Amino acid sequence: MLISDLEGNRDALGVVIASQPDVLAHNIETVPRLYAQVRPVAKYDRSLQVLRWSREAGMLTKSSLMLGLGETEEEILAVARDLRNAGVAIFTMGQYLAPTERHHPVRRYYTPEEFAELGKQALHLGFQHVESAPLVRSSYMAHRALHR
Repeated sequence: MLISDLEGNRDALGVVIASQPDVLAHNIETVPRLYAQVRPVAKYDRSLQVLRWSREAGMLTKSSLMLGLGETEEEILAVARDLRNAGVAIFTMGQYLAPTERHHPVRRYYTPEEFAELGKQALHLGFQHVESAPLVRSSYMAHRALHR
């Protein structure tokens, strides 16, 4: 089940958790430095808290990061560490593609090899499952994560 940050409302999260989804997902989307530009309504720390609360409630948790918005490799890995510290087990990274000219522009296209290397580094942080490639999207090959 892919959810918003529910504005940090723990009671609302409790309702979601009570439905007992197989996987509770909330996408972090980008690095903290870019939140004001890319996700002006969201808050990075609040997203991490929702994921942490979900894990503490026994949920298998998942999050995703879009690459190509202007982040650095160091920022990507810092987000991965934050997600692991919040108890996230499944992590996906994919290339951001601007849906329209009015959306945030693509700042960089990562190569498949760069995605593969970032995926390896994420696995070394202790994620149960990582998908990392240009065409990976939030629920990409979700069945593979559940079968591991």
